[in-house]
Amino acid sequence: MAKIVTLGEIMMRLQPVGYKRFMQAKSFDVEFGGGEANVAVSLAQYGEDVAFVTKLPQNAIGDMCVKELKGWGVDVSLIVRGGSRMGIYFCEKGSSQRGSNVIYDRAGSAIAEVGDTDFDVDKILDGVKWLHWTGITPAISDAMAEQTEKILKAAKQKGVTVSCDLNYRKKLWSKQKACQVMGELVKYVDVLISNEEDSKDVFGIEAQDTDINSGVLSSKGYADIGRQLMDKFPNIKYVAFTLRESISASRNGWSAILIDGKEVHTSKKYMIDIVDRVGGGDSFGAGLIYGFMHGMSMQDTIEFAVAASCLKHSVEGDFNIASVDEVKKLAGGDGSGRVQR
Repeated sequence: MAKIVTLGEIMMRLQPVGYKRFMQAKSFDVEFGGGEANVAVSLAQYGEDVAFVTKLPQNAIGDMCVKELKGWGVDVSLIVRGGSRMGIYFCEKGSSQRGSNVIYDRAGSAIAEVGDTDFDVDKILDGVKWLHWTGITPAISDAMAEQTEKILKAAKQKGVTVSCDLNYRKKLWSKQKACQVMGELVKYVDVLISNEEDSKDVFGIEAQDTDINSGVLSSKGYADIGRQLMDKFPNIKYVAFTLRESISASRNGWSAILIDGKEVHTSKKYMIDIVDRVGGGDSFGAGLIYGFMHGMSMQDTIEFAVAASCLKHSVEGDFNIASVDEVKKLAGGDGSGRVQR
């Protein structure tokens, strides 16, 4: 049985070729992606034993998705089959001063209509050391929020380490409902991941001396947010923030901090020229999990996670196709991009 499990929805991603806008598209590239699935694929590339839990329709599209995940080394044995459809999202990649645009077509997806007996909690958590989920999962539907809570409660009873990326999505639910639901679910979390907006949107806690639109970010302000979150939820042992300085849709400053209650560990900052930013936060979360599970120091863990995410921005699609050696090489200072011969 897998030592790491991720729980959530995976969707079909349809994207105009290159940087075309939706209005220009004559065809769409087909990919798959979703927060927790992206984490699972990243961890599988690092050689981890990782399973993804979701519900997919019993049809050719569901089969195609399962085959894709299995091809990247993810354990698909816990995926439940049933329901009428798979969720879809359309992605128009941004460039320069034009931001990316995402349109969801996921209402009534198989996982949104999950039944109370679909997920075998004991089977899901058998032998598991780490469970990862995001705020997207309970936002899918009230039914999925209930299933998430059931699995989280069982995970804590079994001593499983739980991580969560807040990942607020305004197209899925309101800030008020997110605060209400996540306020209960985060009580089961050991490692909390957020960014420059999510802690404000979900819990109303924001950084001082920060303006995400101008790219001005304060590490000190985010350290204070981390401490406030740990005061609000004493069960949280670590809080990590990604810090994105949005110069444009094509160029960002990228760094992160990790707070352990006593110290604040700050990563180096990368200036990245973006190929595809979708999944950037998920690759960061996977890097954190890898660092923690392999006993890295706090500083090495945050450096590994932010380097992994930096590499993801150079990869098309949701998945981060990078090896441990590639990540460690970048974290160690080699960001030249020279041809490897």
